[in-house]
Amino acid sequence: MVTNQPVPQKGGSLIGATTVAWEDVYKGGNVMWRVPRNIRYGDNIVVREDESAVFFRDGKALSYITQPGRFALTSLNAGILGNLIQAISGVRQEAEVYYLQRRIFDGKFGSAEPYVFRDPDFGLVNLRLFGEFRWKVAKPDLFINEFVGTFGAVTTDQVVGRLRDQVVILVYNTLGKLKDQGMRVTDLAGQLTTIEQAVLGSAPQHFDPFGIELNQLQGLSVSLPDDVQAAIDTRSKMGVLGVNYMQYQAGQAMTTAAANPSGGAGALAGAGVGLGAGLGMGYGMTGAMQGSMQQGAQSPCPKCGTMIPAGSRFCPSCGQSMAPPAPPAAAATPTITCAKCSTPFPSTAKFCPNCGTPAPAPRACPKCSTPVPTGKFCPNCGTAVP
Repeated sequence: MVTNQPVPQKGGSLIGATTVAWEDVYKGGNVMWRVPRNIRYGDNIVVREDESAVFFRDGKALSYITQPGRFALTSLNAGILGNLIQAISGVRQEAEVYYLQRRIFDGKFGSAEPYVFRDPDFGLVNLRLFGEFRWKVAKPDLFINEFVGTFGAVTTDQVVGRLRDQVVILVYNTLGKLKDQGMRVTDLAGQLTTIEQAVLGSAPQHFDPFGIELNQLQGLSVSLPDDVQAAIDTRSKMGVLGVNYMQYQAGQAMTTAAANPSGGAGALAGAGVGLGAGLGMGYGMTGAMQGSMQQGAQSPCPKCGTMIPAGSRFCPSCGQSMAPPAPPAAAATPTITCAKCSTPFPSTAKFCPNCGTPAPAPRACPKCSTPVPTGKFCPNCGTAVP
């Protein structure tokens, strides 16, 4: 806030002259400070590196000082102050002095009224904006003329309030231009950086007349109505699932019915005939769609490649059977005969399952030592096995 509490320090080169300086303890977050009394001929003005001193009289800025130093308001610095000396050289000719900080300030903005965005898919959509901006005083004379002389703004809050309105208007104008270029509400979330850059690109023509430089726009958020946001979420899910709206709604109805612990009949009876008819139509549509999808499914013939409707037993083009091939039969385990009771049993067994007689030692090929449980020849090298 701007305060008038500081008392100028006495001193100077002329009798009764006053030295004026903006003390650090009173700066804080203030963008400007008005010297509590008018400046007269012979007074001294102290300007620091991060300050500007603006001389204001009769509703407009007369001159300003941006370079640091101590300036005595006499004819010695007429080259710096210009026509200010003529204005305050008389006994009754005085001027106000405003100090301005030249550092960067932060502000927040938000739309008081929604912005109506005409979207080809969702129609008229009310958008609300929120975000932050950084700014500084670029031209002290224009700043004082506009905010003090025109708007009567003498506090930082009043200045930021005026800038906030201008930022919102600028964002609205930018959204209108991007909309004309084809942007939709579904694109806003992914284009916030583009919107910010576009706003900064057109900021000078909007803020230069106020002596303001808009340095940065950040944290921009565009809020959609709940029903529009829900519709966008639904469309996103449909795209992931690869279904249309009717299929998505039918699937939702089936999921809701399956989650009903009382079963479909009890729920329909409690909800009424109208709801029952609606769910019945939903199930009917779902069954019809599933049937059409099954009927439309096709697979290629393994012999000639012709696409054949699902369920066909033979290819209509070449007559190839469409039945899946039978799995290969498991290889039979060779058997041997018990030397005592003549009971056959697998050659892998070590004892006869009937009388317990030990199985004979497995035969082996005399040439390659491959086991030959049955037969007269080695299956590996063909050598005769006794």
